[in-house]
Amino acid sequence: MPFYITTAISYVNGAPHLGHAYEAIATDVIARHMRQRHDEVFFLTGTDEHGEPIADAAHALGITPQELADQHAAQFKAMTAQLNISNDFFIRTTDPEHERCVQEVLQRVHDNGHTYKGVYEGWYCPRCADFKVENEILEGNLCPIHETPLVREQEENWFFRLSSFQQPLEQLFAQRPDFVMPVVRYNEARAFIESGLQDVSLSRARMHWGVTVPWDHGHVFYVWFDALLNYYTALRYARDGEDLTSKFWPATYHVIGKDILKFHTVFWPAMLMAAGIEVPEHVFVHGFLLGSDGRKMSKSLGNVLDPSEVVDRFGTDALRFYLMRDVAFGGDGAVGMSGVTVRYENELANEYGNLASRTLAMLVRYREGTVPAVGTDPVLLAEFAPLPAQVAALLDRAEPSQALELIWQRVRRLNRYVEERAPWQLAREPALADQLDQTLASLHEGVRVVTVLLHPFMPASAERLLGALGADGADGWRYPAAAFAANGSGARVEQQPPLFPKR
Repeated sequence: MPFYITTAISYVNGAPHLGHAYEAIATDVIARHMRQRHDEVFFLTGTDEHGEPIADAAHALGITPQELADQHAAQFKAMTAQLNISNDFFIRTTDPEHERCVQEVLQRVHDNGHTYKGVYEGWYCPRCADFKVENEILEGNLCPIHETPLVREQEENWFFRLSSFQQPLEQLFAQRPDFVMPVVRYNEARAFIESGLQDVSLSRARMHWGVTVPWDHGHVFYVWFDALLNYYTALRYARDGEDLTSKFWPATYHVIGKDILKFHTVFWPAMLMAAGIEVPEHVFVHGFLLGSDGRKMSKSLGNVLDPSEVVDRFGTDALRFYLMRDVAFGGDGAVGMSGVTVRYENELANEYGNLASRTLAMLVRYREGTVPAVGTDPVLLAEFAPLPAQVAALLDRAEPSQALELIWQRVRRLNRYVEERAPWQLAREPALADQLDQTLASLHEGVRVVTVLLHPFMPASAERLLGALGADGADGWRYPAAAFAANGSGARVEQQPPLFPKR
C-alpha cells in the first residue's frame, strides 16, 4: 500500500531550531521504516513562506519578503541535508505551482457556497497569524502559545463557514477514534469542536504577501489556508510531468506539533470536506522539547540546545538517536547536552558500538573473518522471532520511541549473551569448537538483525556496520532481512574502527 507522510512546513520568519529537527527526524524514521517494508513511500517537508510575520520581518531587515523567504528556505534545506532526512520533495509555498493549486481548491470551496464576505473583529496574535477565540486567551489577553499580548483588530475579510461543519467533524471523530493521535490530543481536538465552532477568516484585505483570492483580487488568502493545502498541492508537481495525487492521497500521516493542533485537526478536515476532498487518515501530534529548566525551549530564555553543536561533537546519527530515545514521541520532554553525552557514552558507545566491535573482532580472531554456517542458538532465535512484527506494529502507530526501546532491549540481551557464553573461554577448548561456532553465528545474526531495525534511526551508522558484517547486499537493509536466521550466513566480515568512538 502507498504510504504518504508529512511534517508540518516550517515558518520562515526565523532560522531552524531543535524543534524543527525533532519533527523532521521522527518523520524520517517512520518514512525510512516504511521503505524497508517495500511500500511505495512519499515523504514531504518544506517551508511556509507567506503571511504578515514574514512581511514584517522582511520590512525590518530592509529586504523583500521573497528575499527573506529565499534565505531561510535555504537554511531549512541545509538542515534536512545535515540531519540525513530522506524527504522525497521539499515544498515552498511560494512555488508558483502551489499557488495555482491553492487558488483552484479554494475556488472550489467558494463555488460550493462555503464562503461569505463580512467584517471581523477579534484578538489577533501576529506571531501565530491567528485570531484567538475567547476560550483560548490567557489571562491578561495573552496568546496561549507565545504568551505575548494580543492585538485587537477589525477588518473586512472573506470568511469560511467553519460552523457548518460542526456535525460532519463530530461524526468524523466519532467514527475514527484514531484520526488524531495520541488519544490525549484526540480528546483536546474533539473538545474544541464540541465547544462550538465559529466561522473563521479565509482572507486578509490589508495584506499583500500571500496568494491572491481568485474571485476578489483585493484580498490574499489567510496564511493558514494557503499553508495547510501544501500537503495536497505538492503531489500535483513534485515529480515532473506526473500527478501523484491518485496514488498517495489521502495522506497516511501528518506529523505536527501540539501548538498547531487546531488548524490541522479542525480547520484542515473541514476545508477538505468543503472542497470535496478526502480527509487524511491520521494526524499525529507530538509534544514540545523542553530546556533543563522544564520550560519550552526559547532563545530568549537561553535554554536552547543547538542541533549543529550536537552534530559537530557527536555526529548526525547520535542526534537522531538521542531525540528518539530520550523524548517519548507524543509527549513533552527535557533535552540538553548532558543527556546527549550520557546516551552517547552509555548506549551508543558502550552497549551497541562495543557489542559490534567485539563480535567482529571475535569472528576475525577465532574464525578468520568468516561467519560459521551452522545452526544458531534456538533460544536467541525464539527471543528474536517476534521482534520485527512488534517494531512494525509500533511504527504503524507512529511510535518511534517505543519501537527503539524494543530494539534496545535486544541490544542489551546480546551483550548478556556474550557474557553468558564467554566465547574467549570456548576458544581455549578445541572440544568446544561447535559451541563457539554456534555462539559466533548467533552473535553475528543478532547484531545484523538489530542493525537492520536501527537503520531508520541511524542510517549512516547502520549502513557502515552492515557492510562490515558482510550483509550490505541490495536487500540487506530491507525488512525481510530483520528475521533472525536459523543458520549462520557464512558471510565474510571485517573489523572497523569503533562506530561511536569515545568523545
